[in-house]
Amino acid sequence: MQATGPLAISQLLAKWREGDHEALRALVPLLYDDLRQVAHQYLRKARPCHTLQTTALAHETYLRLEQQHAPQFQNRQHFATVCALLMRQILMGYERTRQAGKRGGNATTIALDEAILPAKGRAVDLISLDDALNGLARLDPQQSRIVQLRFFGGLSIEETAQLLELSPATVKRHWATAGVWLHRELSREAHA
Repeated sequence: MQATGPLAISQLLAKWREGDHEALRALVPLLYDDLRQVAHQYLRKARPCHTLQTTALAHETYLRLEQQHAPQFQNRQHFATVCALLMRQILMGYERTRQAGKRGGNATTIALDEAILPAKGRAVDLISLDDALNGLARLDPQQSRIVQLRFFGGLSIEETAQLLELSPATVKRHWATAGVWLHRELSREAHA
């Protein structure tokens, strides 16, 4: 994440929260590298021949941000987290549309790292992962956020802890628990 004046960003976020849409236009150049970094993390996890590019995903996210009414972003990290969630929604919509066009064939797979699944490099259908994360969010929203931030956002344990205002030990514990739960759910899906 690039070093930009936190005061300037906080002030622009506050103006945007108050309804000043010009504040978003001023924010984007300050946070564009952050948007691209999160987009790159998502696309790095997606299938290699994905037609969406980092820049296109970042721009689509910006367009969705423009549609937000009275956003409640507290700081730069909160903004980045919401952008990561929007990117996940964009990619899942894209993937579901693509699969519907092919009647469910050729599902996109990604390799989950050892922290999530013990079997190193195991391929998982991106939509199955999204469904599993939605199920985890219903059971434990905090664990789901931790997985999204760590796996898709590329944040470290410490960065995730700081963003969620948790101790690193708590993040590690939830990360491990979520990994076990996701492994079980994705294994069920693979055998079905």
